[in-house]
Amino acid sequence: MKYLDQQLIASLRDNARSSTSEIARKLGVSRSTINSRIKRLEALGTIQGYTVLFGAEYADQQVSAHVLITVNQKLTGRTHLELRNIPQVNALYAVSGDYDLMAEIAAGSTAEISQVLDLIGNLQGVERTNSSLILETKFRR
Repeated sequence: MKYLDQQLIASLRDNARSSTSEIARKLGVSRSTINSRIKRLEALGTIQGYTVLFGAEYADQQVSAHVLITVNQKLTGRTHLELRNIPQVNALYAVSGDYDLMAEIAAGSTAEISQVLDLIGNLQGVERTNSSLILETKFRR
C-alpha cells in the first residue's frame, strides 16, 4: 500500500466525516486525487464502510462486557446470524480455547446487560456462556 493511501486511511480513521478538501489540504494533494484514491480503496475492498464513534460522555454511560460462548457446531452459522441481530452486540470473534466465540456487548445499564446475556444464553445453538463486565477502559487504540 502506498504511503499516501496509508495517510488517507489514517485521516479517515481520525474523522471519516472530513471533507475531501480538508483531507487534500492536510495531505498536500488535490481534492481529485483524494476522491480517486477513496473510490479505488472502496473498489478494492480496503475501505468497506464508515462508522460512528461515540463521544466520551455517551461512552462513559455505557456498560460493556465480554461474553465467551460455546456453540453447538451444527448451529454455528445460525448462531452467528442471531448474534448479529442483537443491537447490543458490537463485535463477535472466533476464539481458541474452551469457548468458540467472544462477543463484545454494550448497553445503557447492568439490567440491560443482564437481559442481553439471557437472550444470548437462550439462543438456539448456544450451549454455555461466561461473561465479564468491563469495569474501566485503561486505553483503546
